[in-house]
Amino acid sequence: MEQILQDKIQEGFKQLYDLKIDRPELQATRKDFEGDITLVVFPYIKQLKKNPKEVAETIGNYLKEHLEQIQDFNVVGGFLNLVINPAYYIDFLNRIYPNENYGLTPTDDTQKALMVEYSSPNTNKPLHLGHIRNNLLGHSISEIYKATGKPVIKTQIINDRGIHICKSMLAWQKFGNGETPESSGLKGDHLAGKYYVKFDQEYKKQIKELTAKGKTEDEAKKEAPILLEAQDMLRKWEAKDPEVLSLWHKMNGWVYEGFNETYKNLGVSFDKNYYESETYLLGKQVVEKGLQKGIFYRKPDGSVWADLSDEGLDEKLLLRADGTSVYITQDIGTAIKRFKDFEIDSHIYVVGNEQDYHFQVLFLILKKLGYEWANKLYHLSYGMVELPHGKMKSREGTVVDADDLMAEMTQTAKAISQELGKLEGYSDAEKERLYRIIGLGALKYFILKVDPKRTILFDPKKSIDFQGNTGPFIQYTYARIQSILRKAGDLIDKPYQIQVLEPKEKEVIKLLESFPQAIQTAAEQQNPGIIANYTYDLVKQYNSFYQSVPILAAENENERIFRVKLSKKVGDTIKNGFKLLGIEVPERM
Repeated sequence: MEQILQDKIQEGFKQLYDLKIDRPELQATRKDFEGDITLVVFPYIKQLKKNPKEVAETIGNYLKEHLEQIQDFNVVGGFLNLVINPAYYIDFLNRIYPNENYGLTPTDDTQKALMVEYSSPNTNKPLHLGHIRNNLLGHSISEIYKATGKPVIKTQIINDRGIHICKSMLAWQKFGNGETPESSGLKGDHLAGKYYVKFDQEYKKQIKELTAKGKTEDEAKKEAPILLEAQDMLRKWEAKDPEVLSLWHKMNGWVYEGFNETYKNLGVSFDKNYYESETYLLGKQVVEKGLQKGIFYRKPDGSVWADLSDEGLDEKLLLRADGTSVYITQDIGTAIKRFKDFEIDSHIYVVGNEQDYHFQVLFLILKKLGYEWANKLYHLSYGMVELPHGKMKSREGTVVDADDLMAEMTQTAKAISQELGKLEGYSDAEKERLYRIIGLGALKYFILKVDPKRTILFDPKKSIDFQGNTGPFIQYTYARIQSILRKAGDLIDKPYQIQVLEPKEKEVIKLLESFPQAIQTAAEQQNPGIIANYTYDLVKQYNSFYQSVPILAAENENERIFRVKLSKKVGDTIKNGFKLLGIEVPERM
């Protein structure tokens, strides 16, 4: 409707005033005025030099004369409030009704794909709460882009090399006594994380011992024997020492099994994995070529740098004096490899906002190297997830583990569901599945409803409330609709005749109509929160309709059929909206 009106309003200004205007912005009519959609005419008054009320009246009459969808209009100052004919909304519901995938555009395989990188873990520790936000954002934004028809390739870069990996390996070698995931009962990623924490404990102990012997703290940090051993292990890894490589493959293998289990439980997946160990050498080669072309320069100590001061940034180290690569070096190699490997035209990096500067530098360096696609690289920068007791630190073992959190959310859902006592007739397996759907739905919705740029203070108890703007509240409304549909029987398949709409019915259909635009806006702004809050608004509006208008108890069969079909369409849209957020909906609750 909005597009139809925009076209006709532009036409009206041209015909009536010989004025070419940009596509006008329309807004929902305020609740204290009659109408559905409002045009504000003030932006055009300066050019027309006319009274705003007069312009609004003239455009209103033009629209009513030329569009059958306009039933009436009224003018308040410079606000033209348009009343849409109920027949339009009834016809709209009929058009979308059979289509359970309404709002989701099929993938257009003639387009080049978008690549979305997310997760990107280190193989020295398990995934934590921060990774959960990252994974949920990456997965959801991928699904939202797919829903606009864009082909999407989901990927991650696994940071499987470097000093932090050697720290876990060395600590296991020194203190592990051959411990394995099987012998310990720990997931492989948890086992690696245990020894990363162990390394840090031993390192701090050695620093304390060295400072007690008269070393400064800086000297102690550099000379601690366990750190020197880790650095030696990294050099051996780069030299392809068979014993170090064997340990590296073994421990990384444990970690990958652990990651895959977490990803499966979280409901996220990837089309392609990249490994830092396979891309950092390409990055080094590209930097060497850039050095030869004069794009980069070498300092007297042999290190290689990019000077970005002309672009308002700083100098950036690309290769150390000993020739080893830094983090950005592998990012350069990985980006180039991805555009060679796949027919992609753009790339989104889902990475926390502490890396904002890193991506400014990366994109600028790739532009300097002459890659045209560097203009189609985007950083979806998001805020941190904080807890009531402060920030998380992996080295100190103070993180909220992803696996533990998902288990805790499921247990909380179980406790609340049992307290509410509405699970008669469920088998034990059905109950366990329902607890998981509610618990993970609460977690995902709490995180995704917030604009990615904002920091989240995560509160598990608030997230799992069955009232308010929460996942369980929306899931409960979906389950209620499914109950109505089961009771409706064959009403769902019957034809109906209806000419008049209740105001609450119209409001629900107006929200249904805006679902495709919500998807488009969420993609443009790279913000799944738009879908989350759209779904919440739809549920609130439907519940208001449910409480004030009889559905199965309506006296007129035509009204019963219409309201059942309207309920079905709302249920489909909740399910589709939640699918874009990676959230399941239960048929019963």
